[in-house]
This record gives sequence, C-alpha cells and structure tokens, in this order.
Amino acid sequence: MPPQVQFAWASWSLPLPLTLTMILMAFLYLRGWLRLRSASVDAIPAWRAGSFVLGLFLIWAAVGSPLSAFDEQLLTVHMVQHLLLMTIAPPLILLGAPVIPLLHGLPRQFVQAVVGPLFRWPPLQWIGRVMSQPAFCWLVSAAVLAGWHIPAAFTLGLQSEAWHIVEHASFLGSGFLFWWPVVQPWPSVPVWSQWSILVYLFLATIPCDILSGFLVFCDRVVYSAYLSAPRPFAISALEDQQCAAALMWTCVTIMYLIPAVTLTTRLLGARNTTEDKLGQEDLHGLAPRNSQTMEAA
Repeated sequence: MPPQVQFAWASWSLPLPLTLTMILMAFLYLRGWLRLRSASVDAIPAWRAGSFVLGLFLIWAAVGSPLSAFDEQLLTVHMVQHLLLMTIAPPLILLGAPVIPLLHGLPRQFVQAVVGPLFRWPPLQWIGRVMSQPAFCWLVSAAVLAGWHIPAAFTLGLQSEAWHIVEHASFLGSGFLFWWPVVQPWPSVPVWSQWSILVYLFLATIPCDILSGFLVFCDRVVYSAYLSAPRPFAISALEDQQCAAALMWTCVTIMYLIPAVTLTTRLLGARNTTEDKLGQEDLHGLAPRNSQTMEAA
C-alpha cells in the first residue's frame, strides 16, 4: 500500500456526530414506517424505505467514511463527494416520502406541541412556498455549483475545516432544493406543469456541462492545491482533474436523464389513456345517433 494511502487511512476517524445523526434519522424513519405498515400494508412500499436508508448511507459515505480522507489528495474523490451530496443522495431520500414516516416516528407529544405549530407558522409557510418554486431551486443549485468551483472558494474549502463543512452542507441543501420539484414528495404541491420539469432538468445540465467541459479540455490544473498534494496513485494532477470532470459530466447526465425518461413515459402513457377514453366516449355518443339514422332510413 502506498505511503500516502496509509497516511490517509491513519488520519481518518469515525465522525460520531454525523454517524449518530444518520442512525437516529434511519431509526425514526423506520419506526414511523413500521407503524404505518401495521395500519396499512400499502401505505409506503418497502422500496421507498430502502431508498431513504440508502440515501442516508451515501451522505455518510461522502463525508464520514474513509473516502473523505482522500479528498485533499484527489480531485476525483472530492467530485465523488459533491455528486453524492448534491445529485444522488437527495433524490433517494425524497423518494422515500420522508415527511410522513418521520412524523410518525417522532413522539406524538413532540409532534403535537412543536412540529405541528411550527408547520402552521405563517412565516415558515411563506418560506416554504418561496423555496419550493422551481425557478428558485434551479438558481440556488446552479449558484452553489458554480460558486464552490471558483478556484478561490474551492481552495478555501480545502484549507479550512469550517468552510469545508459549509461547502458540504450547501451542496446537500441545494441538492434537496433541486430535486424537490422533480420528485415532489408530500406535502409538496406542483407549481409548474409536469412537462415543464423536462425543461427544468435539461436546463440544469447546462452549468454542469460548461464546468465539466472546461475542466476536461483545460490544459492546466485549475485548482493549484492539488499540484502540491501527495499523489496516492499513478495519476497526475491534470489527469485527476480530467477524470473528475468526466465523472461529473457522465453522472449528472445519467441522473437527470433517468427522471426525464420516466416522466416522459408516464406523461405519454397518461395522454394515450386519456385519448382512448375520449375516443370511447365519442363512440358511445355516436351510437344512438347512428341507430336513429338507420331507423329513419
């Protein structure tokens, strides 16, 4: 094992606050999910519970696992963290329909005394309406992506532990915002038509394409901190940058293409079903007129 890898492994320690938070979230969700299942088997399918738990695990893998020990040595690892926090974990958690199981997993007195009044608080409802606007969600996610990949901001996140935490939190938060209009978990209400979400997903690929294309075809290392970083594997800093950019380009394209294809298939299926129903109604409506015409003849 290369000395750099040994050093990275030795420098890693289990982050107890994050680990305990993820375990607590999984416990509350599964507790509420089991309560709902005992009342109705079809309340929330098992695959949604698995999606939620997997999303939590990927958050921990991004910032709490030994993977995080290599983010200062390899830009590719740093990019994997960003993709997990912003692109992969949030939709998995939202697909788990988290609000209802978590509410049923919390103590009932706490929900009635604290959570219920908080959700009914007018300022919080106003903030929720603003933050659920697809345009707002798109702008925030694009700003976070572009802002943290400015070399000065990127270097600040590498050099400061506090800013590194802020960086990860902003990627995760913007990821939830971006995917909220796409997944639309309860209690969200669609603001735009479902067809417009296809445009939303397409436009979201543009900032990623610009950034990843620039990093792939750039002939110099953009983030100078990696020039002096230990190289744990036989890969240069420029090759590492190109690998990270190609990974982002591919992963983002696939992750946005999956919901786009799923949504298109569902909308076209619903449209065909509606047209079939309308056609049958027209036939039923024409039948009496045809019979009357035949009688008159």
